Amino acid sequence: MPVAFAPLAGDPRHAALVVDFDGTLAPIVDHPEHATALPAALDALRALVDDLELVAIVSGRPVDFLREHVAVAGLALVGQYGLERLVDRRVVFEPEAEPYVGPVAAVAEEAAARWPRVVVERKGQIAVALHWRMVPEAAPPIDEVSELASRHGLALLPGRMVVELRPPLAVDKGTAVESLLGGDGITRAGFAGDDVGDLAAFDALDRLVAAGALETAVRVAVRSEESPDALLARADAIVDGPEGLVTALDALVAR
Repeated sequence: MPVAFAPLAGDPRHAALVVDFDGTLAPIVDHPEHATALPAALDALRALVDDLELVAIVSGRPVDFLREHVAVAGLALVGQYGLERLVDRRVVFEPEAEPYVGPVAAVAEEAAARWPRVVVERKGQIAVALHWRMVPEAAPPIDEVSELASRHGLALLPGRMVVELRPPLAVDKGTAVESLLGGDGITRAGFAGDDVGDLAAFDALDRLVAAGALETAVRVAVRSEESPDALLARADAIVDGPEGLVTALDALVAR
């Protein structure tokens, strides 16, 4: 089995596995609404939910999207880079994000008017993403997007052919991972992701190991032609696309 997941198999009842969605469980597609997790990946997660102490998805997607597209009982769901989570079958979001509902709506309306060829994705009430994968020549000037975000008091989060405008709160995939791994006797954990936003989760694992909260942490990069070099450099193991992650997950299930 891939060496990166071996520590999880060694003590499964004290182990956690956290994964991203887009580009990790689901192949990257031109339009965000068309993203679908590989069925084999979901099968592996179902098996691992029974074996590991915690199995979770931490994604930039809203929790409602994840709940609809990842029907795996017992899976913890955290969306909007940590701003949303599923609690007792209800979607809750950080109370500090509430004042930004109006600005997010205003930004979405203005962005759609200024850049009509760009896909404007409303991510619930507390974030909006601008996608130009289908029309790379129509990418909005980043300085103009930055000005738009600043004018409405929002933060800018860049990705691959996408930029997200969201509340300027100290919440990211790293804080989400730290929150998930606190308690429950978790002593070892792994995270798999494919983009710049996943570096925060790698950082969180580093902090938890340094603090003695984790004995072992493994960082897996899901590689594509667009993989950021920083993510690949930080990874303990690299797999090729969601299909490669499925192979690694299946090996963990078998072990």
